[in-house]
Amino acid sequence: MRIMHLLNHTYRLNGHVHAAVDLACEQRRLGHEVCIASGGGDFDELLASNHVATRIVNHERKPLTVLRSVATLKHHVNEWKPDVIHAHMMTSAVFAYPVCKLSGIPLVTTVHNEFEKSAILMGLGTRVIAVSESVSRSMQQRGISAKKLHVVLNGTIGTARFANRQAAPADLAHPSILFVGGLHPRKGVVDLIQAFKTVHATYPAARLFIVGGGPMGEEYRELARQTGCGDAITFVGSLEDPYSYMLAADIFVLPSLADPAPLVISEAREARCAIIGTKVDGIPQLLEFGEAGILVPPSAPEMLAAALADLLADPATLREWQEKSQVRIDNLTIERVALETTTVYRSAMAKPKFIGATRQAV
Repeated sequence: MRIMHLLNHTYRLNGHVHAAVDLACEQRRLGHEVCIASGGGDFDELLASNHVATRIVNHERKPLTVLRSVATLKHHVNEWKPDVIHAHMMTSAVFAYPVCKLSGIPLVTTVHNEFEKSAILMGLGTRVIAVSESVSRSMQQRGISAKKLHVVLNGTIGTARFANRQAAPADLAHPSILFVGGLHPRKGVVDLIQAFKTVHATYPAARLFIVGGGPMGEEYRELARQTGCGDAITFVGSLEDPYSYMLAADIFVLPSLADPAPLVISEAREARCAIIGTKVDGIPQLLEFGEAGILVPPSAPEMLAAALADLLADPATLREWQEKSQVRIDNLTIERVALETTTVYRSAMAKPKFIGATRQAV
């Protein structure tokens, strides 16, 4: 099968980009011909080393640029001749829709950021992939037909991005609590800092490590200073690969207020962290609905503190949850993601047939 992925760019530190690059490389490994058309970026070298073709399509949202980009995409499609186009962001879906209609090629879209209002545009696809059951339900509520929707849960284990990883555990003080994510309100960092303040009063040896960057960084640092235990909170900043911190951490916490299917859960489970996540969007599904990690309500720092205290109070309980992180972990492989995605492509490519006066899909 010849597959063309379309996305804004291929720069690091953006979840939908990581997911698309992972998928493209795995599809190539499985024997498909694969191309990524984007604005280019950090991962182009990795794509080339995995024999994934690249083409440039400018995704700037300016009227004249959009017209040129649609024409450029049409040129790439005529030249590369994909069997299916897979768009990963709203702009990509808008660019691809007229090209697919003119070329008679099915368009598959993936809803990565369901919380954005413009995610409804992903309904332009012949088939729409939701990255979790929660996202599928949300998109149905917003008017996308259930017949179009297919759930393919995110997974990262075995990806080409990590093929040459030589990660050794970071040198962290213990017990260590780790957060990895963007420093913006959606990730619930304020709740984590408040919860840590509570548990640190009882467990003063505990340390919190916050990995990531974002617009709220300085505000969160000031909040940490005001807790009275700021010396026990380390803001690491952005890392190209935070896996060494995951390998060293005792507890991984993702206190998100909204998170369709965060890749970091898959990585933290692979690193055998005890995991605490909030009951929002795709996090419960990624944690096997509580079997592979502890679930707490969002925006409830007191309940997050209680869950942390339970793990810090008893090493045996901590080890138990570290082992539970491995429950059905094979479900988080990139190979499973690629195989399920190919099934969606074949559904989109199926030609309708007519039996008598009845129209049916093959």
